[in-house]
Amino acid sequence: MSFFYNILIHIAYFIIQVISLFNKKLEFFVSGRKETFKKLTAISSSDRVFWIHAASLGEFEQARPIIEKLKINYPNHKIVVTFFSPSGYEIRKNYDLADVVCYLPFDTKKNVNRFIKLVHPELAIIVKYEFWPNLLGALNKSNTKTILVSGIFRKDQLFFKSYGQWMRKFLQTFSFFFVQNEISKNLLNSIKLDNVIISGDTRFDRVSEILKQNNTIEPIEVFKNNTYTVVTGSTWKEDEECIVNYINNNSNKEEKFIIAPHNINKNKIEELRNSILEKTILYSERNNVNLTDYKVLIIDNIGLLTKIYSYANAAYVGGGLATGLHNILEPATFGIPVIFGGIKHEKFQEAKDLIALGGAKTILNKTDFSNIFSQLKNDINVRVTMGNINNEYIQNNIGATSKILDFIEKNINS
Repeated sequence: MSFFYNILIHIAYFIIQVISLFNKKLEFFVSGRKETFKKLTAISSSDRVFWIHAASLGEFEQARPIIEKLKINYPNHKIVVTFFSPSGYEIRKNYDLADVVCYLPFDTKKNVNRFIKLVHPELAIIVKYEFWPNLLGALNKSNTKTILVSGIFRKDQLFFKSYGQWMRKFLQTFSFFFVQNEISKNLLNSIKLDNVIISGDTRFDRVSEILKQNNTIEPIEVFKNNTYTVVTGSTWKEDEECIVNYINNNSNKEEKFIIAPHNINKNKIEELRNSILEKTILYSERNNVNLTDYKVLIIDNIGLLTKIYSYANAAYVGGGLATGLHNILEPATFGIPVIFGGIKHEKFQEAKDLIALGGAKTILNKTDFSNIFSQLKNDINVRVTMGNINNEYIQNNIGATSKILDFIEKNINS
C-alpha cells in the first residue's frame, strides 16, 4: 500500500503543478512551497524547536492560544508554523509569534525527511487533522514527540473501516490525542488507542480572550450609529444571495448590514455591490464620506472580522451553504444570536451543540433567511435569550489549552 501511495502522491503533485498554471489559488500552493526549505534555514541545528501544523486559517486559530502560551513558557525555544492551504498561509505568513511560517512540503518521502531534519522538532503539534502518511512515518522514525490537539474523529473515516489497517498504523505515531468530544475518544479506543483525553476545543480559549481586547473600530462605530446591525461574515455566493434578497426586499429602515465576504476579489466585490439596491459603500472607501448615510458596508480587506462582530446585534456566518461552515464561535462569544447555512455544518461540533441549545439557527434558502432575521429584528427577547445561551456555552467550554500545556510541561524541559 505504501508503494502505491507514493506513486499516487507524485502523480497528484504533477497534476497540481499543471493546473496551477491556470488557477491562482493552486499557483500560491505550488510557488509558496518552493520557499519552504529556504525559510527553514533560519533554524539552526542547536535550536530547540516547537513545530505546529495547521491545515488552514481555522486550524491556526485553534493553535493560536497554544502558541501564545508556548512563547511565554518556553522563551528559548523557536516556533515553526506550517500551513497546507494558501488561505491560511497568505493571511498569517507574517505572524509575529512564530520564528518561521511556511508551507508544509508535499507529502513525498524526500520532502518530509528533509523537512524533519531541518526542523528537528522537540515537539510536533498537529491541529485537528492532517494525517499525512510519509510525514507521520518520518516523525515516528525520528522519535519525535507528536500530539494531536482539538482532534475530532468520525466513524466514516478510513481509520475505522475494516480495510483501514494501513492508515491506522500511522496514528500510533502520536504520543497523545487531545480530542473535542467523547465520540472521538471512543472511536480511537475502538482501535486500541488509549492515549486519549477529551480536552475540548482550544478555540474556546481563543475566543474568550477576544472579549478582553480592544475591539473598537472607529469607522464601524460611525457606520453603525447606534442602529440595529446585522454582521454577515465569511460569506460565499450562496450566502450572499440570501443576504441580498433580504436587504432588497425585507429589511427594516432601522437596520444596517455589514458584509465581510470570504473572497475579496475586486470583481466579486463589485458584483456583490451592484446586486444591492440599498445605499452601499466599501470599507476601502470610508475616508472623507459620511458613513452614517449608508445602509450596507462591504468589508473588502482581511483581518477585521473578529472585531466587527462586536458591533453586531445578530450575526450570520457563511460557508454552511457552500464548502463548509466558518468560525461561529467568534460571534457567539459576544453574546449574540448566530445563524448559518444548514447544509455543510455537520462536521462542526460547536454548530450541532448551539443548534441543540437554541443559541443558533440554520437556514436553507432565502425564505428561511428572511423569516429568521425578521424575527430577530422585531423580538429583542429572542435575541437576548439566544445571545445568553451562546455566551454561556463559550464560558462552559474553556480550558483545553491548559490541559495541553500540562502535558507539554511534563514532557518537555524548559
